[in-house]
Amino acid sequence: MAFDALVLDARLRQSLVAVRSLGRRALSVAALEASSEAPAFSSRWCQRGFVCPPVDTTGAYLAFLEQLLERTGARVLIPSHDGTIALLRQHRARVEQRVCIALANERAMTIAVNKERTLAVAKRLGIIVPRGLVVRTVDEVPMAVKEIGLPAVVKPSESWLWHGQQGMRVVPQVVTSPDEARRVVAELTRWGGVTLFQQLLSGRREAVSFLYAHGNMYARFAQWAKRTEPPLGGNSVLRQSIVVPPDTGAQAEALVRELDLEGYSEVEFRRDSNCVPCLMEINPRLSASVEIAVRCGVDFPYLLYQWANGESIDKVEDYRIGDWMRDLRGDIMTTVAALQQRGRPGVAPPVRVVLDFGLSFFRRTRYDYVDWKDPLPAVKATTHFARSSAAKVVRATLSRLRRSVS
Repeated sequence: MAFDALVLDARLRQSLVAVRSLGRRALSVAALEASSEAPAFSSRWCQRGFVCPPVDTTGAYLAFLEQLLERTGARVLIPSHDGTIALLRQHRARVEQRVCIALANERAMTIAVNKERTLAVAKRLGIIVPRGLVVRTVDEVPMAVKEIGLPAVVKPSESWLWHGQQGMRVVPQVVTSPDEARRVVAELTRWGGVTLFQQLLSGRREAVSFLYAHGNMYARFAQWAKRTEPPLGGNSVLRQSIVVPPDTGAQAEALVRELDLEGYSEVEFRRDSNCVPCLMEINPRLSASVEIAVRCGVDFPYLLYQWANGESIDKVEDYRIGDWMRDLRGDIMTTVAALQQRGRPGVAPPVRVVLDFGLSFFRRTRYDYVDWKDPLPAVKATTHFARSSAAKVVRATLSRLRRSVS
């Protein structure tokens, strides 16, 4: 059968949101993932789930995808994972002969996925960015420590790196000593690329999302993250919709327009101790937190589909303010991580961590995956999390037993 859209990376939260969003609009939607455990496969609006080879550079994933596109005639391809996007960009001209990919043009993508280039454009526009230096090798760490100080954050310039046939997503890390800084820089640069050595900001994290196309802004949405996974920065696991702030909203929009970054994008900021916003990065793809926007009235996946399919795009003028959304799995993981990292910069004391986690159950909150009209994805996600957590506990217990015996 033919499909209006093929949603890739079906294990991700945002992919499930996209399947539901498009399916509710009576569009025919299929999903693709390397595991049959993907929650989106269980959605009532997923007409077909396809299990594919893993994303790598062997060519197996790409060959499977091309054969699938040939068989199904899908019109729009929606990727959400950094690795999938990196692979598609390598073969974009070839894939786009068969399907419209819901990503901005290559010039905009090249800047948006690279933090060093993004921050350079931001500086030119007068947007405040964290104090930082580009560090290419371990030998440059002492100078960076002297200039920026400690604690600091070491970030990869790009979040996805290829190493031979395999790829890996690399994430920012906090460093508190010169030795730790050298170790982290060595780890993040061992496959190539550079790092950004930045001042540590632990203030409120805000994000502004857009659907931009043809010089027009069709939708805006803002949220702030109370908790993220990992604790100091990552995917938001407890967030609230807010009015678009005048400062971050204007700066984010100016940046998107300067890059001509069409489609969906999420621009992230951190406020410093004086509440001044500093630009962190841009996500030029559906973000993990997008469900709160959809629940509040901004259906970004559908707007993205309209844009990619060359249709007239709906304009969204407002949305509900003050709604809370929670990814319970992620919140459990980040609470455990915060307890393990007690005493680290930006991590709350254990009593506060546990209290905040518990009190969140008494706040009127919606939950990721949970939709009473489409219950099976939440069941599958919960079952998979329980099994994987139990397996980790067993492995950790066996590891401790081996160490005690030896």
